[in-house]
Amino acid sequence: MFKVYETELAGRKLTIETGKFANQANASVTVRYGETVVMTNVAAAKEAQTGVDFFPLSVNYEEKLYAVGRIPGSFNRREGKPADKAVLISRAIDRPIRPLFPHDFRNDVCVTNTVLSMDQDASPEVCANIGTSAALSISDIPWGGPTAAVQVGYVDGQIIINPNEEQRSKSDLQLTVAGTLEKITMIEAGANEIPNDTMLQAIKMAHVEIKKMCEFISNIKAEIGKPKFEYTSFAVDPEFYKSVCDKFETAMYEAVQNNDKEVRNDNVDKVKEQIEELAVEMYGEDAKEEKSFDIATAVHDLEKACVRKMILTEAKRPDGRTIDEVRPLSAEVNLLPRVHGSGLFSRGQTQVLTIATLGTKGDEQELDGLDTETSKRYMHQYNFPGYSVGEAKASRGPGRREIGHGALAERALVPVLPSEEEFPYTMRLVSEVLESNGSTSQASICGSTLALMDAGVPIKKPVAGISAGLITDPEDPNKYIVLTDIQDIEDFFGDMDFKVGGTKDGITAIQVDIKVDGLTYDIIEQAFERTKIARDNMIDNVLLKAIPAPRTELSKYAPKIISTKISVDKIKDVIGTGGKTINKIIEKTGVKIDIEEDGRVFIYSQDIENAREALKIIEGITRDIEVGVIYDGVVTRITAFGAFVDIGGGKEGLLHISKISSQRVEKVEDVLSIGDEIRVKVTNIDHQGKIDLNMKDLENH
Repeated sequence: MFKVYETELAGRKLTIETGKFANQANASVTVRYGETVVMTNVAAAKEAQTGVDFFPLSVNYEEKLYAVGRIPGSFNRREGKPADKAVLISRAIDRPIRPLFPHDFRNDVCVTNTVLSMDQDASPEVCANIGTSAALSISDIPWGGPTAAVQVGYVDGQIIINPNEEQRSKSDLQLTVAGTLEKITMIEAGANEIPNDTMLQAIKMAHVEIKKMCEFISNIKAEIGKPKFEYTSFAVDPEFYKSVCDKFETAMYEAVQNNDKEVRNDNVDKVKEQIEELAVEMYGEDAKEEKSFDIATAVHDLEKACVRKMILTEAKRPDGRTIDEVRPLSAEVNLLPRVHGSGLFSRGQTQVLTIATLGTKGDEQELDGLDTETSKRYMHQYNFPGYSVGEAKASRGPGRREIGHGALAERALVPVLPSEEEFPYTMRLVSEVLESNGSTSQASICGSTLALMDAGVPIKKPVAGISAGLITDPEDPNKYIVLTDIQDIEDFFGDMDFKVGGTKDGITAIQVDIKVDGLTYDIIEQAFERTKIARDNMIDNVLLKAIPAPRTELSKYAPKIISTKISVDKIKDVIGTGGKTINKIIEKTGVKIDIEEDGRVFIYSQDIENAREALKIIEGITRDIEVGVIYDGVVTRITAFGAFVDIGGGKEGLLHISKISSQRVEKVEDVLSIGDEIRVKVTNIDHQGKIDLNMKDLENH
């Protein structure tokens, strides 16, 4: 049955429709906000997957270019693989909903959000988050929602919920917050050095609207929601797990206590072997195969319980650190001779090498998405090879995680980059993870700061990144411990990965992964405080010790750039018919030239003198010819009555035979030849633009 539900979100009407589309899905809703329309469909497999130790959830956000009245630019005019931004939105939808599925649930669930119509003033990401929550809530799929999400801007000192396009263009904050009625479940942000207290206030204001939307979805669920279906539980055999805990808790507790990741893993493997032997004793010789799921789950659950107990009851960490202690740090620059800039950052057993490459205006990345951004001059890419964690695994290109981590580091550095007028280069940063034991994305932020400064990019301030973790007591919601600088075991068995990048003056990027039902304001505030202290220490005592300021000169291998701006109506003169003029300049000087529609001109060369020569030619072409001004010119034609002289800018004037010299000239050829370089003075420009030149008046100059 077709149903329409209407509410208000941040002062604008929002509707949720169901019963009209995709009735064979477990649930389908369409969210309308302004003229943005997003259809959300959720489907679940009837049977559980066997042989998997994780919940197989797939979340997709599909951008259709018809939503903005455009045809794809690809060869076959179809949408191809998702753009990076669509991948990032998919991840932002996944994070708040995943922890609310039952932990023992193994049925495939697929969430598909399709943008059918796009209004730049109404975020499709917000609609997709709300649509996902509504569809899961009314479906028969087991899920503990609802959740909701909003975006937050900060314009002229004012916090704005769901800013429109104009407000977003002026905003110092691009924040997406998701939550339930009680808690915050996801935070994703890019910011222009926003202080901790302002960021927390923005999150609290977002939660006010989120709670209203959760109540709205709960009311829809109460009216038309389906009963949740029964599913096969993949919990460990309780009898076996009790025996494992009774016999091996002490051994596991000791096994996880080591500051070396490989040693710790070896210790856990030895305990696992003993647990396998126990399984054989209890269930027979074939138990290793028949009870493989229970064995693996028991090892995981026991290790998790030991790590959490150690931290929560003893305030003790597996590697011996205190709760707020950061692992040993180091930083180096200028490691590679031919690249434009490089930085190596290490935090404990996490090591990232970041390379900076400077390019021309033409090297900007072209974007083919639904919003108004068509290109970007700063790119950060992140690679996570198997060898970084000791795995023999070939690289298959970036996955969603790699794209997400690269975008986070990119977002963190954007606020401190110089403007295009100050530094007219395209910048590509690539972070190669060489060793991983937690927080590689945050190490990439630090590596990017080093590489940019080493490349001579005049960034405004250094940026550092750090992660905070969380261990909570399920029996006492007021008992928890926030950890500074989490390693992999604390991330894997902990309740959050709270990543914050920023300068000493404020936050520039946030990404929060949560494994529990949400975070309280107190936890968020403490995470902000902890990461600020660690960030400031890294900037002062590590990054700036490695390189105190950006280099004043670029690498000799980097292109040299000179920029200028010409009148828009002069662009055609520089380009010439069929590109003849600009190609002649390029051929003569060996430079590369980019001309923008607004008259900005960028000249690139490995040799700065060649760039200056090209600039001189362009300035000559674009200057206005004035009476009384002296110009350098070249003789282009000779006639019986005088010579025609090119004085630049595609302008040619007549030097009459009587104006060549104070001495009588019988034949022009006696004094001048084609190609001669001479100095002439403009004496007249008539109403048709004809130019008269004089040479004899300059004989005494």
